[in-house]
Amino acid sequence: MAAQSPFSWLESFLHSFPPPDLQAPTWAVDEAQRSIVLLLNHILLQEQEAISRLARQKNRVVQLQWRSLSLKLAATAAGLVDLAPAEAKPDLVLVLTEESPLAVAQGLLRGERPTVRITGDVQLAAEVNWLVDHVRWDLDEDLARIVGDAPAHAMGQAARGMATALRQFIGVTVKADSGKASS
Repeated sequence: MAAQSPFSWLESFLHSFPPPDLQAPTWAVDEAQRSIVLLLNHILLQEQEAISRLARQKNRVVQLQWRSLSLKLAATAAGLVDLAPAEAKPDLVLVLTEESPLAVAQGLLRGERPTVRITGDVQLAAEVNWLVDHVRWDLDEDLARIVGDAPAHAMGQAARGMATALRQFIGVTVKADSGKASS
């Protein structure tokens, strides 16, 4: 028997009310998108193969969509990403199909990829998939630049411990030998 999430009551409560039609200010959306681009480029700069692959996709546009949120990214000649112009036609559209933020968060905590509807260029989709599979953020290394190696290692261990505790709290066990999550 599958364990029920302790947050299922919250999800059913949220589904009983229609979401308010709130719109973030344009400046806030713009700043959030620019921050996402900066973070993605920081992560990409740690992986030379990712930069080479993205450089080959120069000027190709990927649109990421979830609910009413949308982000268009264009590959640059330098092998990084930048915000695509609003009028740019996407070569690839990736739509997150799960509507519930709680379900998305639970899936991510279980180590699952969210379900995505893919429309557009198959080769570009394969490159994006490679990036998702192979590029990882070395947060410990970034922290070490600020606070030193030992404190960064300790903070990384603490964060991983909290993530493990959260996974266990929501009823997920992680197999140590395979790294895959199971319920």
